[in-house]
Amino acid sequence: MERCLGATNQAGCVRAPELPPPRARARDARQEDIAEGSGAAGVGGAAAVAAHRGPEDAGGRSRSAAAPTDDVTERPSREPWRGGCSRALPGRSLGRIMEANPAPAPDSEQAWLEAAQTFIHETLCPAGSEPDVQLTQSVIDCVKTTWLSQGKNQGFPLPLSYSFVSVQDLKTHQNLPCCSHLSWSSSAYEAWAQEAGPNGTPLPREQLLLLGTLTDLSGDLEQESRKGDLYVKDNTGVLTCELIDLDLSWLGHLFLFPNWSYLPPARWNSSGEGHLELLSAPVPVCPSTTSPGPPTPLPVLYPETASRLLRHRGKLRGVQPNLAGKLVRVSALVRSQKKAHFVLSLGSGSSPAGSHVSVVVQIPAQLVWHRALWAGRSYVLTALRVVRIRGHCYRVWTTSPSSHLLPLKPECVRELELELDGPLLEADPAPSSSQDGDREPALIRHSTLLSYTGKVTGVLSQPAGLYEVDGQLALCLAYQQFHSLRKVVRPGVSLELQDVHLLQSVGGGTRRPVLAPCLHGAILLRGFSCQKPENQSFYQAQGASLFEQLIWERQLGLPLYLWATRALEELACKLCPHMLRHHQLLQHSSPGNPSPGLQLLAPVLDVLAPPGSTRRNAHKEILEEPHHCPLQKYTRLQTPCSFPTLATLKEEGRCRAWAAFDPKTLLPLPESSHLTSCQLNQRVSWSWLSLLPATSHPAQILIGVLAASSHKGCLQLRDKSGSLPCLILAKHCQPITDSRFIGCLVRTEKFQLVIERNVRSNFPSYKELNMTGFIQKQQARVYIQFFLADALILPVPRPLLHSATSLTPQAEPTLPDGPHVEQSRLFLLSHKEALMKRNFCVPPGANPEVPKPILSFCVSGSWLGGTQRKDGTAWGPPEPKGDENKDQKVLLVFRGSSVRWFELLHPGYVYRLVAPGPPTPLLFEEGGPSCIPQRALELAGCASCLTVQDEWTLELESGPDFPAGPDTSKALPKTSLDDLLSGNSSDSLVSFSAEILSRTLCEPLPAPFWAKPGGSRTSRASVKLTVAVEAADCQSRPHLDIYIKEPHLPPPLGLLPGARVHFSQLEKKISRCHNIYCCFRPSTYLQVLSFPPETTISAPLPHIFLAELLQGGRAPFQASASCHIVSVFSLQLLWVCAHCTSLCPQGRCTRQGSTCPTQTSVSQASIRLLVEDGTAEAVVTCRNHHVATALGLCPSEWTSLLESVRGPGKVALQFTGPGAQPESSAKVDEPLTLFLRTLCTSFSVLRPVVLSFELERKPTMVTPLEPPRLQRFQCGELTLLTRVNPKIRLSCLSIQEPKHPSSLGAFSLSC
Repeated sequence: MERCLGATNQAGCVRAPELPPPRARARDARQEDIAEGSGAAGVGGAAAVAAHRGPEDAGGRSRSAAAPTDDVTERPSREPWRGGCSRALPGRSLGRIMEANPAPAPDSEQAWLEAAQTFIHETLCPAGSEPDVQLTQSVIDCVKTTWLSQGKNQGFPLPLSYSFVSVQDLKTHQNLPCCSHLSWSSSAYEAWAQEAGPNGTPLPREQLLLLGTLTDLSGDLEQESRKGDLYVKDNTGVLTCELIDLDLSWLGHLFLFPNWSYLPPARWNSSGEGHLELLSAPVPVCPSTTSPGPPTPLPVLYPETASRLLRHRGKLRGVQPNLAGKLVRVSALVRSQKKAHFVLSLGSGSSPAGSHVSVVVQIPAQLVWHRALWAGRSYVLTALRVVRIRGHCYRVWTTSPSSHLLPLKPECVRELELELDGPLLEADPAPSSSQDGDREPALIRHSTLLSYTGKVTGVLSQPAGLYEVDGQLALCLAYQQFHSLRKVVRPGVSLELQDVHLLQSVGGGTRRPVLAPCLHGAILLRGFSCQKPENQSFYQAQGASLFEQLIWERQLGLPLYLWATRALEELACKLCPHMLRHHQLLQHSSPGNPSPGLQLLAPVLDVLAPPGSTRRNAHKEILEEPHHCPLQKYTRLQTPCSFPTLATLKEEGRCRAWAAFDPKTLLPLPESSHLTSCQLNQRVSWSWLSLLPATSHPAQILIGVLAASSHKGCLQLRDKSGSLPCLILAKHCQPITDSRFIGCLVRTEKFQLVIERNVRSNFPSYKELNMTGFIQKQQARVYIQFFLADALILPVPRPLLHSATSLTPQAEPTLPDGPHVEQSRLFLLSHKEALMKRNFCVPPGANPEVPKPILSFCVSGSWLGGTQRKDGTAWGPPEPKGDENKDQKVLLVFRGSSVRWFELLHPGYVYRLVAPGPPTPLLFEEGGPSCIPQRALELAGCASCLTVQDEWTLELESGPDFPAGPDTSKALPKTSLDDLLSGNSSDSLVSFSAEILSRTLCEPLPAPFWAKPGGSRTSRASVKLTVAVEAADCQSRPHLDIYIKEPHLPPPLGLLPGARVHFSQLEKKISRCHNIYCCFRPSTYLQVLSFPPETTISAPLPHIFLAELLQGGRAPFQASASCHIVSVFSLQLLWVCAHCTSLCPQGRCTRQGSTCPTQTSVSQASIRLLVEDGTAEAVVTCRNHHVATALGLCPSEWTSLLESVRGPGKVALQFTGPGAQPESSAKVDEPLTLFLRTLCTSFSVLRPVVLSFELERKPTMVTPLEPPRLQRFQCGELTLLTRVNPKIRLSCLSIQEPKHPSSLGAFSLSC
């Protein structure tokens, strides 16, 4: 500790009273600060403060925002400071203290001086030494001089309201940001605090006296530990500090710091340390006399000579010259694992622009020079030497351990004369910026290099180094190592940016221009902020090391880095803190512990910035001319993707689905013009839309935690915003079975967002389809479909797994801490029943009220071995069973929270049923606590039946004895096609795989008007699926209808047109028309095998001969054939009521009783044709708009014909055979009837056509086909007898004119 040599202050300060002998510290002698008053004492106060603060302070370098109106601020009382006076009591105002103490009491001054003496002895004097009266007197003189400099002390010669504070006291007790201004008056503080503005809070003013030694040592005396940082040090500790304009002569001396701010670490950061901001020049306790200049002028080289000297081989040996010049540029302070360094450039005022010489400073004791250098000032660097940078061709000047940094005084230097004749070294190779023949792509832009001074107005992301400057520009400090500035930079701080890059229109969602300094430039602090920093939460401070990895390891350009930081913020908002902790998501990525945040971004970053690019070289980036760095060139970034929240994705999908909903698109003309109101509303009642990520701009990436719902029994993706149901396949035709995926983080770029639209409407006719007022209710079911093989699966840490995967954590069991005691048993699942609401038997003695049905399902299978207990981390051997030959069948009932396992259980897999807790005898055996009564077992045909408890878990068992997945063809039972289409009632439960062709919502039929409301004749809505059954022994796929009714509604997820589904144990039924259809039963199980294709390609119908429909092989249900219309059997045209389908002559409904709500009529038509293609005959039924095509009428002719039928309401013609007279419902001589009879017998109808059709009845083997019959034909005088096949009955899908005459059948028709 440096001591004063004399008791008198050399600055001319008034000497303080003689100190009394040291006594015990007085802790209660504390006085409030003195308010600015009126009188002679206040004259010149503001000028004195400004003069004391110096020119740089007077220039407004460190002034900022709103302040209290007095020096005294109310604050909570704390314990007395160690070594100082006690703090002021809370709530005491300055006015009351002045009234009570109009003049300082001698006892108060005495107590303050005693406390000061004790503090100085304990804090500033060497440990174990006697009290230093001379040092104590110097400290008191320094404090008094600074206190009196404000000129408004109200007659108090000592700052009795101020108490001394040590470094340890600040670090231990001061938990809130504060500032102290000994040399400022109240008005000066108020003016400074007003700069905080309306949105900022100024730092509260405390009355503390801080003294310490200014040093660049962090605590020990090792020179190598110096890293260029500044510290305030006393006997109690060391505290980092920031100072704007450092004088190197201050290092190692004792100072009083009159104006300073202290920012403690965040409350959550118990291991962190606060730092000091020294707002003005420190006041030396013992001013040192200025040392005289050198006796002889110092020989120096100027930059131009020093630059030429680098190329002379012989002149550099054994020479350590001095270099003088004006500071042109100073680079960033670069720290690496080995050493730190920075580069300064000196130029000459007379040299041409750009002529300068660079000097590398890497001696640890000289790194603090970086804080003392100011561009534009002139300096002298002594004892320099020349080195060659390893791995490069550069020869540069560098400092030696004996080098010094001195201000340049022309009278103290002389130019060193050197003879530069001799051999020259080869010039450093100029860096190749680009080859002459190559041209840069037009999309590449160049940044602008400039210097900028501005004030920070906002913090965009402190860990990522993103700030707002002057309210208009973005500032990115991530391309420099700005660790020391991270604590200082906040709104209100003034920065000078030297050689900073300006990038405009970087894209990627960033709209404002961006300033970004590289290692070539410097970030210089030019003014502190008066604002109190915002309370930074723990999660807001996470991710700094990860963001550094993006810059220094992944080598991201600025546009991509800005997008990556925003994407990580989006992910944090989606997943934190419920799914992941912020420090887990944004942790530093290492080979053994990868960062989840970086893993989620890696697929995108690997495409835009492939790994393995060359790493940044600090020397090359700083020294190379012309300048090259990652910020020099850039390309505007198109936002590659987005990570929407599940709630946003759900809402956006719902909005897009309803925006695209158009009933006219679902029912295009001319089909819709012939539909009744009931048919129209039934057609539009259900529709679906599939949205792909590529349809959004930018493309969307799905991220969430996979969870199993305890209430709905489905899988869900969850994030902070909510949940979204999902249907997942492990891969094609393979369901998800492994419960270890539950709770994992899922990321996928390939998925389908499915929106099922349900609409209740009352459209009268097709003319009102564009009127939304007829839509009574609309609902949407939104869910996601994707393959697990296309997704990235990341495990979530165990402490968060429980809360992240349960929709209702309170409903899930909580397992005890410590080693878990578990027992389990293996079983092979053979069948799973439907998930539906069921009734269960009430045990004896329970509540006699009828229980409500609850969601549940059952599975049947077989036990594999006995019960096993956990032995450490492995399962022990199964317990022996008494009778190994006893039936091992088991029925497991899942209800309550255990329904969450529904989507993970599938036939053919082996599972382990795990029960936590102490071993329970016969837990999985007959008669155990979870068994169901014997009557239920007999009905189920099982030896044991268990109710799976809520706390039990399931694990997929895999190993050499249990393959990971069974063969799909063996695991899924299938009914043969013959048994499926037969009329055998014994095979009532069938299983098959099929492709869904269509899905229709069948509304209940309206009750007759004579039926009583609420009667027994009420029908419920149902869903009809038309499927094409897959059969290995049949090329054509027969079509079948499947009906889903209550309690299986709403249908399971994934039943969409185009999807392949396996149905197990459907109930087969036969209609009155001998058609076969199926219905869902409680035992029905379905498994989606594949999703609908993303792009629908309509395959053409097979072109066949009609005789192929009569062959023994399976005929296609839909096909096309080239044939000839032989005759017309019947024709019917009519107008019916759109509401009740009654006949409407003259547009009036003929229904008796109550009138229909609307008087709207629609036209309907049907025609039956006899066609043949030379191989067989068929009767084809055409309806509605196909009738116009069959009659060969154009749209206008068809419209006129229908309008002519509106009057009678109905016209029907019946032809008994070719050439026979028609039977008509109207008069034969009517012109309309004559026209239709003539038209139906003309060659415009009886012509060759290409007919697309489907079988009128679905394929069935309920009734045998009619055998061929003998029929007699007369050909002139010759009578022929031949076998004629029965006429095939077809329904017309379309009629087209043949393109070529050869497109007719096998034989042309001969007349």
